[in-house]
Amino acid sequence: MEDRVTIAVTEGVADVRLARGDKLNAIDARMFDALTKAIETLSSRPDLRAVMLSGEGDGFCSGLDMAAMAGGDLAGLDLGVRSHGPANRVQQVAWGWRTLAVPVIAAVHGVVFGGGTQIMAGADIRLAHPATRFAIREVHWGIVPDMGGFALWNGVRQDVLREWVYTAREFDAGEALAAGFVTRLVEDPRKEALALARMIAGRSPDAVRSAKRLFRAMGDAPEVVLAMESAEQVGLMRGDNFREAVQANMERRRPDFRDV
Repeated sequence: MEDRVTIAVTEGVADVRLARGDKLNAIDARMFDALTKAIETLSSRPDLRAVMLSGEGDGFCSGLDMAAMAGGDLAGLDLGVRSHGPANRVQQVAWGWRTLAVPVIAAVHGVVFGGGTQIMAGADIRLAHPATRFAIREVHWGIVPDMGGFALWNGVRQDVLREWVYTAREFDAGEALAAGFVTRLVEDPRKEALALARMIAGRSPDAVRSAKRLFRAMGDAPEVVLAMESAEQVGLMRGDNFREAVQANMERRRPDFRDV
């Protein structure tokens, strides 16, 4: 896995990096497998509190490795099999970040093309360098985005998104920010993402995980979300980490939270 994706966990923060920098982190079959394995590994860690996702080299991800695809490298991908809950094997590498119990922060730079835009979209928060170049390239190749993008882009301005998808044209970070495609632009995305991940890791892990569950439910009927809010809150207020948060604030000290 490490020749495609690396993971280093420090004090509850996972630093996940696409590690195929010499190929602009293009996605081949091994990259699909490595990303899926990374998500599985992280999902099983009770000490995990936040994830930072970035790419090595000159870009975050240039999309599918078209040369590998032409050589039959991706022929074994069965798009009809729901192998990961609602997602198939291809969609899991983007959708899977959204299903993790903790927040995921994407730090992107260079190029973010095709499947890279969908992997980035799986993150809760997306920080981009001002010079980042984006393109939803699938229509250029006579296909459509199918790695979870349409399920993950519901917060993006829809008319702009349609233009990008229909034309497959390149767009810059300013356009991406204006349309809600990225959260904000920063000169050092990895540094900012790490600082944000550490800040999140310092909050009650129970409360952060509850908040992420509620965000996932936001598309449900209002009565479902309202009832879920109440149930989550009751559970939190019965927990040790809630009592520790209150006590630490009262005593003006750093809280000592227990992992789930």
